[in-house]
Amino acid sequence: MKIAAVASAFPPHYHTQDEVTQALERHWRLEPEESRRLRALHAHCGVEGRHFVLPLERYFELEGFGECNDIWIESALELGERAVRAALQRAQLEPGEIDFLIFTTITGLAAPSLDARLMNRIPFRPDLRRLPLFGLGCVAGAAGIARAADLLAARPRGAVLVLSVELCSLTFQREDRRPAHVISTGLFGDGAAAAVVVGAEREAAGPRIRATRSVFYPESEELMGWEIGERGFALVLSPDVPAVARERLGPDVEAFLEAQRIPRSAIDFWVAHPGGPKVLEASGASLGLARADLALAWDSLRRVGNLSSASVLNVLERTLSERPPRRGQLGLLLAMGPGFCSELVLLEA
Repeated sequence: MKIAAVASAFPPHYHTQDEVTQALERHWRLEPEESRRLRALHAHCGVEGRHFVLPLERYFELEGFGECNDIWIESALELGERAVRAALQRAQLEPGEIDFLIFTTITGLAAPSLDARLMNRIPFRPDLRRLPLFGLGCVAGAAGIARAADLLAARPRGAVLVLSVELCSLTFQREDRRPAHVISTGLFGDGAAAAVVVGAEREAAGPRIRATRSVFYPESEELMGWEIGERGFALVLSPDVPAVARERLGPDVEAFLEAQRIPRSAIDFWVAHPGGPKVLEASGASLGLARADLALAWDSLRRVGNLSSASVLNVLERTLSERPPRRGQLGLLLAMGPGFCSELVLLEA
């Protein structure tokens, strides 16, 4: 199986971190000491600016989950269609050549699901197999690639489209000033990404998927996720996440590569989900990597923030276009997310 193409898409509004901070200061009417703490938290997120589906002040006018979710459906459709069309064009495939569509999100709900709604906007075949996923969160971009490889293992002429759309800004809880939510206001951005994965008998210029592994960490549900209430999604984000990444990621990667009879020193490029500065630092330390080895993940975080499941696909897109690996080089695509769990994908250029 090969990754034939990856394409990202972003909404039109872009705000700097300082603009976001100032807007929250005005809305929350913060005292000087409270403003200082907010600015410190936002500064530590490693984000300079992010894309948003709405102008910044509009978020303080939204009333309840229903209105936010209606905007999510409309905006996610437009953004998802752009990402899909761009990925198909890069892969030089027509929509009718796609056999499976895997759609993932954790920031909105729709029934019919977004993939079904896209069937009426893009000329896919009526017998297209669809698999909408919800709840995987930040790990879902890597999981989508891995599940595409699973589907194609028995279909060497097949083609799978993986689509992630995450509009994190629409989960904003305007009166929630708990630490996890305050951090999220400085960390998460909006975006979409699509990847085309094709079977072994199809020609493609992208990297080959050699192996995948899923790892679940028992009794870790409290680390990350949503509390879902009448106002929508309220973030659960434990300060222990970086410690778990530091403790588990290195050994899990080691075991995965050992099963493939590949030493870690043979990995030439790394495609990591940019979960945040502390998570990236912990991941690098666990894997024995220098900051330069994860440079594109750090830069993606700086430019567009954490896009949840779309982030690792954005880093993959930039890796293939800006730092294309040489033929035969090995790479590892990885992400962690709610569960708590990780997904690992071994690539060969």
